[in-house]
Amino acid sequence: MGASITVIGLGSGDPDKLTVGSLKKLQQAELRYVRTLDHPVVSWLEETGISFKSFDEVYEAKDDFPSVYDEIASQLLAAASDLPPEREIIYAVPGHPMVAESTVKLLRERCPERGVRLDIIGGESFLDVAFTRLGFDPIEGFQLLDASELASSLVEPRVHTLIGQVYDSFTASDVKLSLMETYPDDYPVTVGHALGVAGQEKIEQVPLHELDRVEGYGNLSLIYIPRDDNEMLRQRSFERLHEIVTILRSPEGCPWDREQTHQSIRKNLIEETYEVIETIDEDDPDHMQEELGDLLLQIMLHSQMEEETGIFTVYDVIGSLNDKLIFRHPHVFGDLSAEDAEEALNNWEGMKAEEKRKKGIVPEKQSALSGVPRDLPALMKAFKLQKKASKVGFDWEDVEGALGKIDEELAELKQAIREGHAASEQALELGDVLFTVVNVARFIGADPEEALSLVNRKFKFRFEYVERKLNEAGRMLSESSLEEMDRLWDEAKEVERSGRIL
Repeated sequence: MGASITVIGLGSGDPDKLTVGSLKKLQQAELRYVRTLDHPVVSWLEETGISFKSFDEVYEAKDDFPSVYDEIASQLLAAASDLPPEREIIYAVPGHPMVAESTVKLLRERCPERGVRLDIIGGESFLDVAFTRLGFDPIEGFQLLDASELASSLVEPRVHTLIGQVYDSFTASDVKLSLMETYPDDYPVTVGHALGVAGQEKIEQVPLHELDRVEGYGNLSLIYIPRDDNEMLRQRSFERLHEIVTILRSPEGCPWDREQTHQSIRKNLIEETYEVIETIDEDDPDHMQEELGDLLLQIMLHSQMEEETGIFTVYDVIGSLNDKLIFRHPHVFGDLSAEDAEEALNNWEGMKAEEKRKKGIVPEKQSALSGVPRDLPALMKAFKLQKKASKVGFDWEDVEGALGKIDEELAELKQAIREGHAASEQALELGDVLFTVVNVARFIGADPEEALSLVNRKFKFRFEYVERKLNEAGRMLSESSLEEMDRLWDEAKEVERSGRIL
Protein backbone atom coordinates (compact mmCIF):
# COMPACT_ATOMS: atom_id res chain seq x y z
CA MET A 1 0.00 0.00 0.00
CA GLY A 2 1.22 3.46 -0.90
CA ALA A 3 -0.01 6.93 -0.14
CA SER A 4 -3.60 7.83 -1.00
CA ILE A 5 -4.52 10.18 -3.85
CA THR A 6 -7.28 12.74 -3.41
CA VAL A 7 -8.57 14.47 -6.51
CA ILE A 8 -10.08 17.92 -6.02
CA GLY A 9 -12.18 19.73 -8.59
CA LEU A 10 -11.21 23.39 -8.93
CA GLY A 11 -14.48 24.40 -10.55
CA SER A 12 -15.19 26.16 -13.82
CA GLY A 13 -12.90 29.14 -13.16
CA ASP A 14 -14.51 31.42 -10.58
CA PRO A 15 -12.58 31.30 -7.26
CA ASP A 16 -15.77 32.20 -5.39
CA LYS A 17 -17.27 28.85 -6.43
CA LEU A 18 -14.50 26.83 -4.76
CA THR A 19 -16.00 25.14 -1.70
CA VAL A 20 -14.68 25.85 1.79
CA GLY A 21 -13.93 22.16 2.28
CA SER A 22 -11.82 21.99 -0.88
CA LEU A 23 -9.97 25.18 0.05
CA LYS A 24 -9.11 23.80 3.52
CA LYS A 25 -7.93 20.55 2.00
CA LEU A 26 -5.65 22.42 -0.38
CA GLN A 27 -4.29 24.67 2.40
CA GLN A 28 -3.45 21.72 4.69
CA ALA A 29 -1.90 19.50 2.03
CA GLU A 30 1.86 18.91 1.84
CA LEU A 31 1.98 17.36 -1.63
CA ARG A 32 -0.05 19.26 -4.19
CA TYR A 33 -0.18 18.50 -7.90
CA VAL A 34 -2.25 20.21 -10.57
CA ARG A 35 -2.86 19.01 -14.11
CA THR A 36 -2.22 22.48 -15.53
CA LEU A 37 -1.45 25.92 -14.13
CA ASP A 38 -3.51 27.46 -16.94
CA HIS A 39 -6.68 27.94 -14.88
CA PRO A 40 -8.01 31.08 -13.12
CA VAL A 41 -8.52 29.33 -9.77
CA VAL A 42 -4.93 28.06 -9.75
CA SER A 43 -3.66 31.58 -10.30
CA TRP A 44 -5.77 32.85 -7.42
CA LEU A 45 -4.64 30.01 -5.12
CA GLU A 46 -0.98 30.70 -5.85
CA GLU A 47 -1.55 34.35 -4.98
CA THR A 48 -2.80 33.17 -1.56
CA GLY A 49 0.36 31.12 -1.04
CA ILE A 50 -0.86 27.68 -2.15
CA SER A 51 1.66 26.34 -4.66
CA PHE A 52 1.49 23.30 -6.92
CA LYS A 53 3.68 21.02 -8.97
CA SER A 54 2.11 21.04 -12.41
CA PHE A 55 2.21 18.60 -15.32
CA ASP A 56 2.45 21.32 -17.97
CA GLU A 57 5.83 20.02 -19.07
CA VAL A 58 4.21 16.69 -19.95
CA TYR A 59 2.05 18.50 -22.51
CA GLU A 60 5.22 19.80 -24.14
CA ALA A 61 6.92 16.42 -24.16
CA LYS A 62 4.10 14.31 -25.62
CA ASP A 63 2.63 14.31 -29.12
CA ASP A 64 -1.02 13.68 -28.26
CA PHE A 65 -3.47 14.03 -25.39
CA PRO A 66 -3.88 10.30 -24.64
CA SER A 67 -0.13 10.06 -24.10
CA VAL A 68 -0.22 13.12 -21.85
CA TYR A 69 -3.00 11.71 -19.67
CA ASP A 70 -1.33 8.32 -19.46
CA GLU A 71 1.95 9.89 -18.31
CA ILE A 72 0.25 12.06 -15.68
CA ALA A 73 -1.55 9.06 -14.19
CA SER A 74 1.67 7.03 -14.22
CA GLN A 75 3.64 9.77 -12.43
CA LEU A 76 0.96 10.19 -9.76
CA LEU A 77 0.84 6.45 -9.09
CA ALA A 78 4.64 6.26 -8.96
CA ALA A 79 4.73 9.14 -6.46
CA ALA A 80 2.06 7.46 -4.31
CA SER A 81 3.93 4.14 -4.36
CA ASP A 82 7.08 5.78 -2.98
CA LEU A 83 5.28 7.16 0.08
CA PRO A 84 3.96 5.44 3.26
CA PRO A 85 0.19 4.75 3.52
CA GLU A 86 -0.43 7.58 5.98
CA ARG A 87 0.63 10.21 3.44
CA GLU A 88 -1.76 11.89 1.01
CA ILE A 89 -1.25 13.36 -2.45
CA ILE A 90 -3.60 16.11 -3.58
CA TYR A 91 -4.25 16.23 -7.32
CA ALA A 92 -6.25 19.28 -8.49
CA VAL A 93 -8.04 19.37 -11.84
CA PRO A 94 -10.18 22.00 -13.59
CA GLY A 95 -13.94 21.70 -13.29
CA HIS A 96 -15.44 18.56 -11.80
CA PRO A 97 -13.13 15.50 -11.62
CA MET A 98 -15.80 13.23 -13.08
CA VAL A 99 -16.64 15.42 -16.09
CA ALA A 100 -14.38 15.19 -19.15
CA GLU A 101 -11.30 14.43 -17.04
CA SER A 102 -9.34 11.58 -18.65
CA THR A 103 -6.60 11.46 -15.99
CA VAL A 104 -9.18 10.72 -13.29
CA LYS A 105 -10.67 7.96 -15.41
CA LEU A 106 -7.22 6.37 -15.68
CA LEU A 107 -6.62 6.70 -11.95
CA ARG A 108 -9.94 5.04 -11.17
CA GLU A 109 -8.90 2.10 -13.35
CA ARG A 110 -5.34 1.76 -12.06
CA CYS A 111 -5.45 2.67 -8.35
CA PRO A 112 -7.15 -0.58 -7.25
CA GLU A 113 -4.55 -2.59 -9.16
CA ARG A 114 -1.74 -0.75 -7.38
CA GLY A 115 -3.35 -0.84 -3.94
CA VAL A 116 -3.65 2.96 -3.87
CA ARG A 117 -6.69 4.54 -2.23
CA LEU A 118 -8.42 7.12 -4.41
CA ASP A 119 -10.80 9.80 -3.08
CA ILE A 120 -12.63 12.31 -5.26
CA ILE A 121 -13.94 15.70 -4.12
CA GLY A 122 -16.27 17.33 -6.64
CA GLY A 123 -16.25 20.86 -7.91
CA GLU A 124 -18.42 23.08 -10.03
CA SER A 125 -18.41 21.64 -13.54
CA PHE A 126 -18.27 23.79 -16.63
CA LEU A 127 -21.64 22.17 -17.39
CA ASP A 128 -23.23 23.92 -14.40
CA VAL A 129 -22.08 27.28 -15.71
CA ALA A 130 -23.00 26.44 -19.31
CA PHE A 131 -26.59 25.62 -18.39
CA THR A 132 -26.89 29.02 -16.74
CA ARG A 133 -24.88 31.24 -19.05
CA LEU A 134 -26.14 29.68 -22.30
CA GLY A 135 -29.70 29.40 -20.98
CA PHE A 136 -30.91 25.89 -21.68
CA ASP A 137 -32.42 23.08 -19.64
CA PRO A 138 -30.69 19.69 -20.14
CA ILE A 139 -33.96 17.88 -19.39
CA GLU A 140 -35.00 18.85 -22.94
CA GLY A 141 -32.31 16.53 -24.23
CA PHE A 142 -28.58 17.09 -23.95
CA GLN A 143 -25.30 15.59 -25.14
CA LEU A 144 -21.71 16.40 -24.22
CA LEU A 145 -19.12 15.62 -26.87
CA ASP A 146 -15.33 15.72 -26.93
CA ALA A 147 -13.90 17.91 -29.69
CA SER A 148 -10.88 15.66 -30.08
CA GLU A 149 -13.04 12.59 -30.80
CA LEU A 150 -15.98 14.20 -32.57
CA ALA A 151 -17.59 12.27 -35.44
CA SER A 152 -20.60 13.35 -37.47
CA SER A 153 -22.39 10.14 -36.48
CA LEU A 154 -22.46 11.34 -32.84
CA VAL A 155 -24.26 14.60 -33.59
CA GLU A 156 -27.98 14.56 -32.79
CA PRO A 157 -29.70 17.86 -33.74
CA ARG A 158 -32.79 17.12 -31.62
CA VAL A 159 -30.88 17.66 -28.35
CA HIS A 160 -28.80 20.50 -26.97
CA THR A 161 -25.17 19.86 -27.81
CA LEU A 162 -22.08 21.03 -25.94
CA ILE A 163 -18.66 20.31 -27.40
CA GLY A 164 -15.85 20.65 -24.89
CA GLN A 165 -12.06 20.62 -25.00
CA VAL A 166 -11.85 22.97 -27.98
CA TYR A 167 -8.26 23.92 -27.20
CA ASP A 168 -7.30 25.75 -30.41
CA SER A 169 -8.39 26.81 -33.88
CA PHE A 170 -7.13 23.54 -35.38
CA THR A 171 -9.50 21.59 -33.11
CA ALA A 172 -12.27 24.06 -33.96
CA SER A 173 -11.64 23.38 -37.66
CA ASP A 174 -12.08 19.64 -37.14
CA VAL A 175 -15.30 20.32 -35.22
CA LYS A 176 -16.53 22.54 -38.05
CA LEU A 177 -15.98 19.85 -40.68
CA SER A 178 -17.80 17.24 -38.57
CA LEU A 179 -20.75 19.54 -37.91
CA MET A 180 -21.02 20.44 -41.60
CA GLU A 181 -21.99 16.83 -42.26
CA THR A 182 -25.26 17.63 -40.46
CA TYR A 183 -25.79 21.41 -40.43
CA PRO A 184 -25.80 24.00 -43.26
CA ASP A 185 -22.60 26.04 -43.65
CA ASP A 186 -24.31 29.19 -42.36
CA TYR A 187 -26.02 27.54 -39.38
CA PRO A 188 -25.56 29.70 -36.22
CA VAL A 189 -23.40 28.17 -33.48
CA THR A 190 -22.28 29.65 -30.17
CA VAL A 191 -18.68 29.80 -28.92
CA GLY A 192 -18.07 30.32 -25.21
CA HIS A 193 -14.75 31.21 -23.56
CA ALA A 194 -14.20 31.13 -19.76
CA LEU A 195 -17.90 30.97 -18.93
CA GLY A 196 -18.64 32.41 -15.49
CA VAL A 197 -15.16 33.91 -15.02
CA ALA A 198 -15.41 37.62 -14.32
CA GLY A 199 -13.49 39.72 -16.84
CA GLN A 200 -12.67 36.73 -19.06
CA GLU A 201 -16.03 35.38 -20.19
CA LYS A 202 -16.82 35.81 -23.86
CA ILE A 203 -19.87 34.42 -25.68
CA GLU A 204 -20.36 34.96 -29.39
CA GLN A 205 -22.55 33.48 -32.11
CA VAL A 206 -21.05 32.86 -35.55
CA PRO A 207 -22.01 31.05 -38.76
CA LEU A 208 -20.70 27.49 -38.74
CA HIS A 209 -18.28 28.11 -41.59
CA GLU A 210 -16.50 30.77 -39.51
CA LEU A 211 -16.08 28.56 -36.43
CA ASP A 212 -12.31 28.18 -36.81
CA ARG A 213 -11.82 31.91 -37.34
CA VAL A 214 -12.94 32.80 -33.83
CA GLU A 215 -10.09 34.01 -31.62
CA GLY A 216 -9.34 33.00 -28.04
CA TYR A 217 -9.71 29.21 -28.03
CA GLY A 218 -8.10 27.61 -24.99
CA ASN A 219 -8.62 25.30 -22.01
CA LEU A 220 -11.90 27.03 -21.05
CA SER A 221 -13.53 27.08 -24.51
CA LEU A 222 -16.61 25.23 -25.69
CA ILE A 223 -19.07 25.20 -28.58
CA TYR A 224 -22.85 25.09 -28.16
CA ILE A 225 -25.57 24.17 -30.67
CA PRO A 226 -29.16 24.47 -29.39
CA ARG A 227 -31.63 21.69 -30.08
CA ASP A 228 -33.47 21.92 -33.38
CA ASP A 229 -36.45 19.74 -34.37
CA ASN A 230 -36.17 20.63 -38.06
CA GLU A 231 -36.26 17.22 -39.77
CA MET A 232 -34.16 18.51 -42.66
CA LEU A 233 -31.16 18.49 -40.32
CA ARG A 234 -31.58 14.72 -40.00
CA GLN A 235 -32.17 14.15 -43.70
CA ARG A 236 -28.79 12.45 -44.14
CA SER A 237 -29.17 10.15 -41.15
CA PHE A 238 -30.02 6.46 -41.27
CA GLU A 239 -32.47 6.91 -38.40
CA ARG A 240 -34.47 9.41 -40.47
CA LEU A 241 -34.61 6.95 -43.37
CA HIS A 242 -35.94 4.28 -41.01
CA GLU A 243 -38.60 6.69 -39.73
CA ILE A 244 -39.72 7.60 -43.26
CA VAL A 245 -40.08 3.97 -44.35
CA THR A 246 -41.98 3.19 -41.13
CA ILE A 247 -44.38 6.06 -41.86
CA LEU A 248 -44.87 4.94 -45.47
CA ARG A 249 -45.90 1.46 -44.28
CA SER A 250 -48.11 2.77 -41.43
CA PRO A 251 -51.93 3.05 -41.60
CA GLU A 252 -51.47 6.79 -42.17
CA GLY A 253 -48.84 6.23 -44.86
CA CYS A 254 -48.91 5.41 -48.56
CA PRO A 255 -51.65 2.97 -49.73
CA TRP A 256 -49.33 1.43 -52.32
CA ASP A 257 -46.46 0.89 -49.86
CA ARG A 258 -48.83 -0.65 -47.30
CA GLU A 259 -50.03 -3.27 -49.79
CA GLN A 260 -46.60 -4.56 -50.78
CA THR A 261 -45.23 -7.93 -49.70
CA HIS A 262 -41.85 -9.62 -50.07
CA GLN A 263 -43.07 -11.36 -53.21
CA SER A 264 -44.71 -8.31 -54.79
CA ILE A 265 -41.50 -6.25 -54.70
CA ARG A 266 -39.09 -9.15 -55.28
CA LYS A 267 -38.58 -8.11 -58.90
CA ASN A 268 -37.89 -4.52 -57.80
CA LEU A 269 -34.88 -5.70 -55.81
CA ILE A 270 -33.49 -7.41 -58.92
CA GLU A 271 -34.20 -4.44 -61.19
CA GLU A 272 -32.65 -1.90 -58.83
CA THR A 273 -29.55 -4.08 -58.50
CA TYR A 274 -29.07 -4.11 -62.25
CA GLU A 275 -29.62 -0.36 -62.45
CA VAL A 276 -26.79 0.10 -59.96
CA ILE A 277 -24.59 -2.17 -62.05
CA GLU A 278 -25.37 -0.06 -65.11
CA THR A 279 -24.13 3.10 -63.38
CA ILE A 280 -20.92 1.26 -62.46
CA ASP A 281 -20.40 0.20 -66.07
CA GLU A 282 -21.06 3.76 -67.24
CA ASP A 283 -18.75 5.24 -64.56
CA ASP A 284 -21.48 7.70 -63.58
CA PRO A 285 -21.06 8.56 -59.85
CA ASP A 286 -23.99 10.99 -59.70
CA HIS A 287 -26.39 8.45 -61.18
CA MET A 288 -24.83 5.74 -59.01
CA GLN A 289 -25.66 7.72 -55.87
CA GLU A 290 -29.31 7.87 -56.89
CA GLU A 291 -29.53 4.20 -57.86
CA LEU A 292 -27.79 3.02 -54.68
CA GLY A 293 -30.50 4.91 -52.79
CA ASP A 294 -33.19 3.06 -54.73
CA LEU A 295 -31.51 -0.26 -53.92
CA LEU A 296 -31.24 0.69 -50.24
CA LEU A 297 -34.97 1.46 -50.23
CA GLN A 298 -35.71 -2.12 -51.24
CA ILE A 299 -33.63 -3.41 -48.32
CA MET A 300 -35.42 -1.02 -45.98
CA LEU A 301 -38.86 -2.12 -47.20
CA HIS A 302 -38.12 -5.84 -46.80
CA SER A 303 -36.69 -5.20 -43.32
CA GLN A 304 -39.69 -3.05 -42.35
CA MET A 305 -42.09 -5.83 -43.33
CA GLU A 306 -40.31 -8.17 -40.92
CA GLU A 307 -40.19 -5.51 -38.20
CA GLU A 308 -43.96 -5.26 -38.40
CA THR A 309 -44.23 -8.99 -37.62
CA GLY A 310 -41.66 -8.76 -34.82
CA ILE A 311 -39.18 -11.12 -36.48
CA PHE A 312 -36.28 -8.71 -37.02
CA THR A 313 -35.55 -5.05 -37.76
CA VAL A 314 -33.13 -3.34 -40.09
CA TYR A 315 -30.92 -2.75 -37.06
CA ASP A 316 -30.75 -6.52 -36.57
CA VAL A 317 -29.66 -6.75 -40.22
CA ILE A 318 -26.93 -4.21 -39.60
CA GLY A 319 -25.87 -5.91 -36.36
CA SER A 320 -25.57 -9.30 -38.07
CA LEU A 321 -23.56 -7.76 -40.89
CA ASN A 322 -21.21 -6.02 -38.46
CA ASP A 323 -20.69 -9.28 -36.57
CA LYS A 324 -19.96 -11.11 -39.81
CA LEU A 325 -17.50 -8.48 -41.09
CA ILE A 326 -15.54 -8.48 -37.86
CA PHE A 327 -15.53 -12.27 -37.56
CA ARG A 328 -14.47 -12.83 -41.16
CA HIS A 329 -11.64 -10.30 -41.01
CA PRO A 330 -9.41 -11.74 -38.26
CA HIS A 331 -6.43 -10.16 -40.03
CA VAL A 332 -7.98 -6.73 -39.31
CA PHE A 333 -9.92 -7.18 -36.06
CA GLY A 334 -8.12 -10.22 -34.64
CA ASP A 335 -4.73 -11.84 -34.25
CA LEU A 336 -4.21 -13.23 -37.75
CA SER A 337 -2.32 -11.47 -40.53
CA ALA A 338 -2.73 -11.17 -44.29
CA GLU A 339 0.08 -9.89 -46.49
CA ASP A 340 -1.97 -9.83 -49.70
CA ALA A 341 -5.50 -10.17 -51.07
CA GLU A 342 -5.17 -13.94 -51.58
CA GLU A 343 -4.23 -14.51 -47.95
CA ALA A 344 -7.08 -12.25 -46.83
CA LEU A 345 -9.50 -14.28 -48.97
CA ASN A 346 -8.21 -17.51 -47.42
CA ASN A 347 -8.89 -16.06 -43.97
CA TRP A 348 -12.40 -15.11 -45.11
CA GLU A 349 -13.13 -18.62 -46.38
CA GLY A 350 -11.72 -20.17 -43.21
CA MET A 351 -13.94 -18.06 -41.00
CA LYS A 352 -16.98 -18.86 -43.18
CA ALA A 353 -16.33 -22.55 -42.52
CA GLU A 354 -16.00 -21.80 -38.80
CA GLU A 355 -19.36 -20.00 -38.85
CA LYS A 356 -20.99 -23.08 -40.35
CA ARG A 357 -19.50 -25.31 -37.65
CA LYS A 358 -20.94 -23.02 -34.97
CA LYS A 359 -24.35 -23.51 -36.58
CA GLY A 360 -23.94 -27.28 -36.45
CA ILE A 361 -23.09 -27.59 -40.15
CA VAL A 362 -20.06 -29.71 -41.06
CA PRO A 363 -18.52 -28.07 -44.14
CA GLU A 364 -16.69 -31.27 -45.08
CA LYS A 365 -20.03 -33.10 -45.38
CA GLN A 366 -21.58 -30.48 -47.66
CA SER A 367 -21.45 -30.61 -51.43
CA ALA A 368 -18.49 -28.77 -52.92
CA LEU A 369 -21.08 -26.81 -54.94
CA SER A 370 -23.12 -25.61 -51.95
CA GLY A 371 -23.52 -21.91 -51.39
CA VAL A 372 -24.28 -20.91 -55.00
CA PRO A 373 -27.59 -18.98 -55.01
CA ARG A 374 -30.36 -20.74 -56.90
CA ASP A 375 -31.61 -17.65 -58.76
CA LEU A 376 -28.32 -16.25 -60.01
CA PRO A 377 -28.25 -15.39 -63.74
CA ALA A 378 -27.26 -18.58 -65.59
CA LEU A 379 -23.94 -17.27 -66.91
CA MET A 380 -22.84 -16.08 -63.48
CA LYS A 381 -24.08 -19.27 -61.85
CA ALA A 382 -22.08 -21.43 -64.30
CA PHE A 383 -18.97 -19.41 -63.47
CA LYS A 384 -19.42 -19.90 -59.70
CA LEU A 385 -20.20 -23.61 -60.03
CA GLN A 386 -17.04 -24.16 -62.07
CA LYS A 387 -14.90 -22.21 -59.61
CA LYS A 388 -16.15 -24.33 -56.72
CA ALA A 389 -15.57 -27.57 -58.65
CA SER A 390 -12.07 -26.39 -59.55
CA LYS A 391 -11.17 -25.91 -55.87
CA VAL A 392 -11.52 -29.65 -55.28
CA GLY A 393 -9.55 -30.59 -58.39
CA PHE A 394 -12.39 -31.15 -60.85
CA ASP A 395 -10.96 -29.09 -63.71
CA TRP A 396 -8.97 -29.09 -66.93
CA GLU A 397 -5.20 -28.98 -66.56
CA ASP A 398 -4.98 -25.90 -68.77
CA VAL A 399 -6.97 -23.74 -71.15
CA GLU A 400 -6.27 -26.05 -74.08
CA GLY A 401 -8.50 -28.70 -72.54
CA ALA A 402 -11.31 -26.17 -72.20
CA LEU A 403 -10.82 -24.94 -75.79
CA GLY A 404 -10.93 -28.52 -77.07
CA LYS A 405 -14.20 -29.05 -75.19
CA ILE A 406 -15.69 -26.04 -77.00
CA ASP A 407 -14.89 -27.65 -80.36
CA GLU A 408 -16.46 -30.92 -79.19
CA GLU A 409 -19.66 -29.32 -77.87
CA LEU A 410 -19.97 -27.03 -80.89
CA ALA A 411 -19.78 -30.04 -83.20
CA GLU A 412 -22.57 -31.72 -81.22
CA LEU A 413 -24.71 -28.58 -81.49
CA LYS A 414 -24.20 -28.42 -85.25
CA GLN A 415 -25.12 -32.07 -85.58
CA ALA A 416 -28.30 -31.62 -83.52
CA ILE A 417 -29.37 -28.70 -85.68
CA ARG A 418 -28.56 -30.41 -89.02
CA GLU A 419 -30.31 -33.63 -88.03
CA GLY A 420 -33.39 -31.75 -86.86
CA HIS A 421 -33.34 -32.89 -83.24
CA ALA A 422 -36.08 -31.67 -80.93
CA ALA A 423 -35.86 -28.03 -79.87
CA SER A 424 -35.23 -29.04 -76.25
CA GLU A 425 -32.25 -31.20 -77.32
CA GLN A 426 -30.83 -28.38 -79.43
CA ALA A 427 -31.23 -25.99 -76.49
CA LEU A 428 -29.36 -28.43 -74.25
CA GLU A 429 -26.52 -28.70 -76.73
CA LEU A 430 -26.39 -24.91 -76.91
CA GLY A 431 -26.18 -24.81 -73.12
CA ASP A 432 -23.20 -27.18 -73.24
CA VAL A 433 -21.42 -24.81 -75.62
CA LEU A 434 -22.09 -21.83 -73.35
CA PHE A 435 -20.95 -23.77 -70.29
CA THR A 436 -17.63 -24.65 -71.94
CA VAL A 437 -17.15 -21.03 -73.03
CA VAL A 438 -17.50 -20.06 -69.37
CA ASN A 439 -14.70 -22.53 -68.59
CA VAL A 440 -12.40 -20.76 -71.05
CA ALA A 441 -13.31 -17.39 -69.51
CA ARG A 442 -12.26 -18.71 -66.11
CA PHE A 443 -8.89 -19.90 -67.44
CA ILE A 444 -8.06 -16.55 -69.05
CA GLY A 445 -9.09 -14.62 -65.92
CA ALA A 446 -12.19 -13.02 -67.44
CA ASP A 447 -15.62 -12.79 -65.84
CA PRO A 448 -18.03 -14.09 -68.52
CA GLU A 449 -20.86 -11.88 -67.27
CA GLU A 450 -18.68 -8.77 -67.57
CA ALA A 451 -17.27 -9.90 -70.90
CA LEU A 452 -20.73 -10.35 -72.37
CA SER A 453 -21.83 -7.01 -70.89
CA LEU A 454 -18.97 -5.29 -72.72
CA VAL A 455 -19.96 -6.96 -75.98
CA ASN A 456 -23.60 -5.96 -75.40
CA ARG A 457 -22.51 -2.35 -74.99
CA LYS A 458 -20.39 -2.59 -78.10
CA PHE A 459 -23.27 -4.06 -80.12
CA LYS A 460 -25.68 -1.41 -78.80
CA PHE A 461 -23.33 1.42 -79.79
CA ARG A 462 -22.74 0.07 -83.30
CA PHE A 463 -26.41 -0.67 -83.94
CA GLU A 464 -27.51 2.77 -82.67
CA TYR A 465 -24.78 4.35 -84.81
CA VAL A 466 -26.26 2.66 -87.89
CA GLU A 467 -29.74 3.84 -86.88
CA ARG A 468 -28.58 7.40 -86.33
CA LYS A 469 -26.73 7.65 -89.62
CA LEU A 470 -29.72 6.31 -91.56
CA ASN A 471 -32.06 8.70 -89.73
CA GLU A 472 -29.77 11.60 -90.63
CA ALA A 473 -30.17 10.53 -94.25
CA GLY A 474 -33.93 10.45 -93.82
CA ARG A 475 -34.23 6.68 -94.04
CA MET A 476 -35.41 3.83 -91.81
CA LEU A 477 -33.64 0.54 -91.11
CA SER A 478 -36.39 -1.33 -92.91
CA GLU A 479 -35.71 0.75 -96.03
CA SER A 480 -31.98 0.01 -96.13
CA SER A 481 -30.07 -2.87 -97.65
CA LEU A 482 -27.93 -5.24 -95.63
CA GLU A 483 -24.88 -4.03 -97.58
CA GLU A 484 -25.52 -0.43 -96.56
CA MET A 485 -26.02 -1.41 -92.92
CA ASP A 486 -22.77 -3.46 -93.05
CA ARG A 487 -20.91 -0.42 -94.37
CA LEU A 488 -22.21 1.77 -91.55
CA TRP A 489 -21.45 -1.03 -89.06
CA ASP A 490 -17.79 -1.05 -90.18
CA GLU A 491 -17.80 2.75 -89.90
CA ALA A 492 -19.02 2.44 -86.30
CA LYS A 493 -16.14 0.05 -85.57
CA GLU A 494 -13.67 2.68 -86.79
CA VAL A 495 -15.29 5.26 -84.51
CA GLU A 496 -14.83 2.82 -81.61
CA ARG A 497 -11.15 2.30 -82.39
CA SER A 498 -10.59 6.06 -82.43
CA GLY A 499 -11.56 6.12 -78.75
CA ARG A 500 -14.54 8.41 -79.14
CA ILE A 501 -16.92 6.11 -77.23
CA LEU A 502 -17.09 3.91 -74.09
